[in-house]
Amino acid sequence: MIIKTENLTKVYEAGSQVVEALKGINLSVEKGEFVSIMGPSGSGKTTLMNIIGCLDSPSSGSYHLNNKSVSVLDDDDLARIRNKEIGFVFQSFHLLARNTAFENVMLPLKYAGMGKDEAIKRSNDVLDLVGLSSRLKHTPAELSGGQQQRVAIARALVNKPSILFADEPTGNLDSKTGQDVMSIFKDLNEKGQTIILITHEDSVAQQSKRIITIMDGLIKSDISE
Repeated sequence: MIIKTENLTKVYEAGSQVVEALKGINLSVEKGEFVSIMGPSGSGKTTLMNIIGCLDSPSSGSYHLNNKSVSVLDDDDLARIRNKEIGFVFQSFHLLARNTAFENVMLPLKYAGMGKDEAIKRSNDVLDLVGLSSRLKHTPAELSGGQQQRVAIARALVNKPSILFADEPTGNLDSKTGQDVMSIFKDLNEKGQTIILITHEDSVAQQSKRIITIMDGLIKSDISE
């Protein structure tokens, strides 16, 4: 079991108003699964991703990642878990504009203190994996939207994460380019990568092997193919 949550809640207080974003989420994900989490705006899906992605902590309940309890960790410990266990791909790419594709991908390895030779090899390997070995020296402005997202995927993979999170990864792409990106995710999953994808698009979710729908902070349905 790579992810296990029990009665996970998240409450936000805004002045005198209390918002229950999550109201008791029980979720298990096995290693190697490809899961889509769907729900309308305000359903709690992004809050859930932030917690299981170790970007935030729950108000109550428990969360175990690779059998380690992370729901009680402080921000520094969560950051260490993120760097070691988790890769993120976002809708808006989040690439450094002045850095080349290669430099953007190599950045997490610098933070991790990896030796230069190993970091160079691993960066080249993941860029090759996403089909960008001929665009290493190009900056984001010199790449198409689809190519920028491929760079972002390579950067997310370079630390060999246990889980790859993708938050609306096709949201800024046209349908054909979005499908190319989804093909990369499916290929990665076939190789054993655990993937959790956040989306509001049914056509995107249908390409995963399990669809979890969240509504009003609760799991409404959980369907596997």
